[in-house]
Amino acid sequence: MSDARARDRTIPNLDEDRLLAHLAQMWRIRAFEEQAILGLDDKIVLGAIHPSIGQEAIAVGICAHLRRDDVLLSTHRGHGHTLAKGAEPLPMMRELFGREGGNCGGKGGSMHIADFSVGMLGANGVVAANIVIAAGAAHAIKLKGGDQVVCCLFGDGAINRGPFLEGLNWAKVFNLPVLFVCEDNGFAATTRTKSMTGGAGPSARARAIGLAAEEIDGNDILAVDAAAREIVAAIRAGGGPRFLHAHTYRLTGHTGSDPALYRPEEEVEERRRDEPIARAAGLLGAGRASDVGRLREAAIAEMKEAYDTANATPFPPVAHAFHDVQDVGDPRQEAF
Repeated sequence: MSDARARDRTIPNLDEDRLLAHLAQMWRIRAFEEQAILGLDDKIVLGAIHPSIGQEAIAVGICAHLRRDDVLLSTHRGHGHTLAKGAEPLPMMRELFGREGGNCGGKGGSMHIADFSVGMLGANGVVAANIVIAAGAAHAIKLKGGDQVVCCLFGDGAINRGPFLEGLNWAKVFNLPVLFVCEDNGFAATTRTKSMTGGAGPSARARAIGLAAEEIDGNDILAVDAAAREIVAAIRAGGGPRFLHAHTYRLTGHTGSDPALYRPEEEVEERRRDEPIARAAGLLGAGRASDVGRLREAAIAEMKEAYDTANATPFPPVAHAFHDVQDVGDPRQEAF
């Protein structure tokens, strides 16, 4: 263990109740995704899923400082973001299974979950597309005079696509209330991002556009919590767009069925010792081990129940395939 990690275990004035709450949420995310992978193996999940196992601290630490009416934009790897923002796991699991009662009626699947009731405007299967949508949402809030904050999460691969420049530039020019969060797990799908990224990377590019940018250890829930508290408050007070670069590592492959043979096993095992749930539990120490175990078992039970209930839910009626379809150009009044 490094000296820094050793010091972590003796943090003075550690708010153990808050840390336990964060740990409970991280366990819920992990348990949900473990059940989702099981559903993929059992051929119940329709389409691909992209687990965020190992990245849970970013979603939990940031969403802890977002209000229900704040807005969240996510990626194809968005289960954790959606749960942390307040969405219920059963409609999400039904969505993954294509069943009635899913967040999007069973039509969107894992990569397109949205829950407007908690301000989650949607996951997005197009890399970086959520960045310009976030800028648009933030611009709408500014025009309406609201004090909501928009949070847009994306991976490090997104910084090499055009919407990154467009979205950050738009937000800076109009001083929009948006937090851009780069979840840097080191890979763009199956390729190491540094091998295809020129220059100093995400934070340097954000600063070049004029945004204040901060880098943190995204596997340290306390660091994410502290950074999000300060940044969200600054944005809400009118401070304009900010950029948070959170370093992390996904412990699974790019998708639930990806064996990730492009990574050495030794690398994954080393990073597994640094994953956020284990680190958070380590901060609490042996004296709270029973509490940690209780949270884990509760999360597993909750998500297994969501799995079983979703699997017992019928598919939507065939007629629902024709709902939510826009008929552009139809002269009938009801088409508009």
